[in-house]
Amino acid sequence: MNKEKFVGRLVIALVFVMIAAIAGEVRRMDKHSSRNLLILRPRVTHDAKHKACPMGSMETQTQSVPEVLVRFKPSVSAEDIDDLADSLNDVVEDRIEAVGNLTAIDDLDNRDPAMVAAQYRELPEVLYAEPNFTIKLEPVNDFNGRDDSRRGARPYDLLYRESESAANDPMFADQWALDNTGQRDGSTGVDVRAVEAWKTTQGSRDVVIAVIDTGVNYAHPDLADNMWMRPANLASYTDAELGEIDDRFGFNAVDNMGDPMDDNGHGSHCAGIIGAVGNNNIGIAGINWQVQIMPLKFLSRTGSGTLKDAVESINYVIERRKAGVPVSVISASWGSTQKSKALEDVIKKASDAGILFIAASGNSSANADRRPHYPSNYPGVLSVAALNRFGRLASFSNYGAKTVHVAAPGAEIISTWLGGDYFEASGTSMAAPYVAGVAGLVLAENPDFTTKELRARLLDTVDKSSDLAGKVASGGRINAARAVAGK
Repeated sequence: MNKEKFVGRLVIALVFVMIAAIAGEVRRMDKHSSRNLLILRPRVTHDAKHKACPMGSMETQTQSVPEVLVRFKPSVSAEDIDDLADSLNDVVEDRIEAVGNLTAIDDLDNRDPAMVAAQYRELPEVLYAEPNFTIKLEPVNDFNGRDDSRRGARPYDLLYRESESAANDPMFADQWALDNTGQRDGSTGVDVRAVEAWKTTQGSRDVVIAVIDTGVNYAHPDLADNMWMRPANLASYTDAELGEIDDRFGFNAVDNMGDPMDDNGHGSHCAGIIGAVGNNNIGIAGINWQVQIMPLKFLSRTGSGTLKDAVESINYVIERRKAGVPVSVISASWGSTQKSKALEDVIKKASDAGILFIAASGNSSANADRRPHYPSNYPGVLSVAALNRFGRLASFSNYGAKTVHVAAPGAEIISTWLGGDYFEASGTSMAAPYVAGVAGLVLAENPDFTTKELRARLLDTVDKSSDLAGKVASGGRINAARAVAGK
């Protein structure tokens, strides 16, 4: 073999050896890396997270959902809390500013949340600890009978007639809850007396109502003009753990970002009941023709969210009110039979800050006095049952002579949806925003009302009904005209 051929073959051989070595190393590295991904999770410090994502929008990609909510005693400092979490191989994911020493903790060992909560409850520094459980929208069970002939939610495709009365919105004539003229053989006059209330006020842009839900379709042509937007002179929302969030349109606790666009539809439906622009020749009319709806998203596209994100959303509303936003009402159309001290505490702080919390009573046909539903059963919350177009308690609605306070329309309700669409839906989810909307009308006339005064006005001016006696504490249906007039 000549020298040139020998050298050439030697070079080729060396190249193959090097390729094999590199491939083996890559396989070893890949195997080692995979093992780390399966077993180990890098600890992400708050500083590192902020540097990686200054807007706080990527938290869910760099850190798992916190397993527990823990409230430490007032004497425990933030540094001590960090040290305690570190000693248990945990990290503080977030601090809830409105509730002193309430923290969301991520267990880096990924243990069962109930076990993690139990471990923290044993610590002398801890007031309480609870798992970060899941909250889901409550489906309306199938129901039969003339009173509740529709099911769940469906696209609004009925023929409608032009209204020649209170509003020029094309679908207004089918909004029995606002003006019951006997549509679909309903009971004439069984409504919230909105038409009479509008003779005094149709709402005010100075009133802000927060809708905590699946977000809101703030681009909907029947909602856009009544959506809250962060004023130019108000700084972006800043959280010590989550960083600066550009909350121009509201807040998204699912992704810790400032875009609460609805991808489910439920929150948009609730928002339209409160404040679809009235008398604009489009779609429907809300109870408030003018209002500011602050959208918050803690429920995902599937209608599922976490306790922590619900708490964080309420905390956001409190912080924005402290910053000067005149938000005085929270509408909450969701719930669970699982009790949370953290959720109760942050709702109490909202009330202390001057925010009335209005919640759906639940869709289980249950007596909430005996089978509690949360958040509607927490102290200070105004709980709302659902009525059908005949003025009777809807078959699916929870009730309770002590813990459910007032009733409002909640069956066969047409409202805004995704895109530019409208949907008809039933549930106590629809009833709660009717009461929130009436609260908005009252505040338009009485902007200095305290939470206590607003609550009393709503409950003291109901239309009494024998069908509701012993079913709701007030014994009646919400009446917008009387609530606005105060008599």
